[in-house]
This record gives sequence, structure tokens and C-alpha cells, in this order.
Amino acid sequence: MKEKFNWQKELLESGKFNDKFSKNLLEHGAKNFMQGIYLGYMYSRWRKIRGLNKYDPVENAGQMQSLFKDFEKKSNEDDT
Repeated sequence: MKEKFNWQKELLESGKFNDKFSKNLLEHGAKNFMQGIYLGYMYSRWRKIRGLNKYDPVENAGQMQSLFKDFEKKSNEDDT
């Protein structure tokens, strides 16, 4: 089960982005495109601070298991 994080609250409490602009964004959200980009930047910084990586939780072990030679062999068998 995945944990639910309130990243805005954690950033506000940590004091990493403690200036007036960042504090306002974290409390009230973005009002335009550039504020949304900055909010995304703060989210990615929070992920790095927490040590989270979007590719860490799930390892995809189902792909890349066969060789290309096996693929060619199967396709050649289907042709004949």
C-alpha cells in the first residue's frame, strides 16, 4: 500500500522554501502557468529531499526477457 504524503505541508514545515512567494504558492496553489512550473520544481525538490524516485517503487521485470534472435526465429517459423 502506498503512503499518502502532503508534500506542501512538509515543505512549509521544513523551511526549505520559506520566502513569501513560495509560501503563498504552497498554501494557495498556482494561479498561472509560470507559478505552476515553479510549483512543479518545488515538488521535484521535495522528492529529492525525501529520497524518492518515480522509478524506484515498481521494478518492471516482465519486459526484455527474450532475445532478438528468439524473436526472429519465431517470426521466421510463422512465415513458413
